[in-house]
Amino acid sequence: MKYIAFVAALALGTAALPHLAAAQEAVVAAADKEAQFTSPDPALNANKQLIYKIYRDLLEAHHWDKAADYLSERYIQHNPNAPSGRQSVVDFFTKGLGVKPIPIEDRLKSPIVFVQAEGDLVTVATVRTEKDPKDPAKTYTTTWFDTWRIIDGKADEHWDSAVKR
Repeated sequence: MKYIAFVAALALGTAALPHLAAAQEAVVAAADKEAQFTSPDPALNANKQLIYKIYRDLLEAHHWDKAADYLSERYIQHNPNAPSGRQSVVDFFTKGLGVKPIPIEDRLKSPIVFVQAEGDLVTVATVRTEKDPKDPAKTYTTTWFDTWRIIDGKADEHWDSAVKR
C-alpha cells in the first residue's frame, strides 16, 4: 500500500511540476542488435526472425516486392497514417512515400533498443531522436514502439506509437 501511495504521489508531483521532470537519460541502442532478434524458444525465435526480416528487407531496404513473404494479405494496420491490407501498405510505402529498393544489408541500421516476444506478439523498441520544442537547435531521445501479431508465420497486425500527421 505504501508503494502505491508513493507512486501516486510521484505521478501527481511530476504532473503538477513539469519543470522538475525535465531530466532524462538518453535512450541508446543495444550493443548487439541482431542478438535481440533471437530466443531459445523455437516459436518465439521464428517470430523474432520474421520481424528482423521485416525491418531489414522491407523497412530499411524497401524491398516491398517481398511483402507477401512477411505480411498476411489482410495485414491490419493500427497506425493512423497507414491503411490496412498488404497491398495498401505496399502502396503506402512505394507510391505514397516513394521509397525505392536499395541493397539489403547484412546487419540492421535501425537503432534497436530491445525486442520482446510473448505468444504471438513481438515488440521492437527503437531510439527516436526529436527536436526539443523549447530549443529547436537541440534534440533529445525517446523510445518508439512497434508491435506485430504473427499468425501462420506472417505479420498479421501492427501497432505503433504514431499520431496523425
